[in-house]
Amino acid sequence: MNEINKYNGKEKFSILIVDDELGIQDFLHRALSKIYTVVEVAGSAEEAEVLRMECHFDLLIIDISLPGISGVEWLESITNQIDHSDVIFMTAFSNIDNTIQALRLGVFDFIQKPFRLEEMILSVERCLERRALERENFVLRHQVNRLYSFEGMIGNSPQVQDMCQLIKRVAATPSVILIEGESGSGKELVANAIHNESKRSGPFVPVNCGAISSELIESEFFGHKKGAFTGAEYAHKGLFSYADGGTLFLDEIGEMPLSTQAKLLRVLEEGRIRPVGSESEILVNVRVVAATNRNLKEDVQNGLFREDLFYRLNVLTLHVTPLRERKQDIVLLVQYYSKLLAAQLSLPPVPFNHSDIQLLEAYDWPGNVRELKNMVERCILLGRLPDEMLITNNDRLDKSIGYPDSWSMDEVEQAHIIKVVNNMKGNKNQASKLLGISRKTLGRKLHAWADNQADD
Repeated sequence: MNEINKYNGKEKFSILIVDDELGIQDFLHRALSKIYTVVEVAGSAEEAEVLRMECHFDLLIIDISLPGISGVEWLESITNQIDHSDVIFMTAFSNIDNTIQALRLGVFDFIQKPFRLEEMILSVERCLERRALERENFVLRHQVNRLYSFEGMIGNSPQVQDMCQLIKRVAATPSVILIEGESGSGKELVANAIHNESKRSGPFVPVNCGAISSELIESEFFGHKKGAFTGAEYAHKGLFSYADGGTLFLDEIGEMPLSTQAKLLRVLEEGRIRPVGSESEILVNVRVVAATNRNLKEDVQNGLFREDLFYRLNVLTLHVTPLRERKQDIVLLVQYYSKLLAAQLSLPPVPFNHSDIQLLEAYDWPGNVRELKNMVERCILLGRLPDEMLITNNDRLDKSIGYPDSWSMDEVEQAHIIKVVNNMKGNKNQASKLLGISRKTLGRKLHAWADNQADD
């Protein structure tokens, strides 16, 4: 059985073969019908259009040289109408103009006649496998957005849920927000979620304060006039101007030079910027969200950060919890990134079994979510868990989170439910949702186990 069918199931795809040669029609129909449930044939573009109006096809296999309307002309005429159908072209003649036009129309592959059946089937499998991954990715994104409200902020942990609720509360306000968290913990995701939830009309403009040279940082933030300094051959709009009406995300704000900190404070207080070399000020409407992985209070004490700017930024501080303190989110994060990255890489996602998840939960993830995402990408490329993850974590794995073969199903159920309740810090509503059982059923089981323990 081919990989695409092992992974997705043959009943999920429909194919339309368009060729005026009856032999090709019959040959491909008999071969593909053994693999895919819906396979139709047409001898011309006109006949194919009738079928297409009656049924959606995931894949169109089209001969370029059709009687009447050519394959390229037909595809061009319906491109804007096609509901995401992929296309494979067949041709007995190489024509550079047709090739260029087909590429512009987004054709997946060209098959040169005469062709071997294995060549055609391989092309179809690759095309439909990519399509299946895109479909699953779309569904996953929809589910994630529905369940967790903010794209990319994945988790059932109380920390993630509390963060989402707080974002909903403060997003629409103009207040400055400071986000604290370790590198890779998802500070930019939080900032982006704040912007998206704010419904501000302008763009989300992220900038890493540590990546801009101290000589150019004022020009980058506030802009400059032509001739303001050597090399300023043209006037330049700064980041505040580009973010007008939207959100400016100042990542690693602790790296900003003290001289620029003073000017930033003035902008935050007055809502005006002065481009370098200009005598006049420009009014801007920008919501500032800043982030840092440093302890700004200590930087203030050490003279590395302005005290007045710190208090201006510290209107509301959001703390992003490191991954090692919310390990119950690892399963959801792995599932999300596995399908998302598999679609991007056009490779099948790697299944993670119970032992794999145990290893991942035993690791402390110093690089946080960014490190987890990179690990999932390596897994997809390798087709398995990386060796370094196995070697690093086997010695650290807490065997108590696994279940001995000698345990009964009742013992496994009790251990797992109690583990989930503890991970939810006793929140039975959260635990019952994660376990997929009612709050009443969870309470009844915990009460019965407590009574049995008291009897013992």
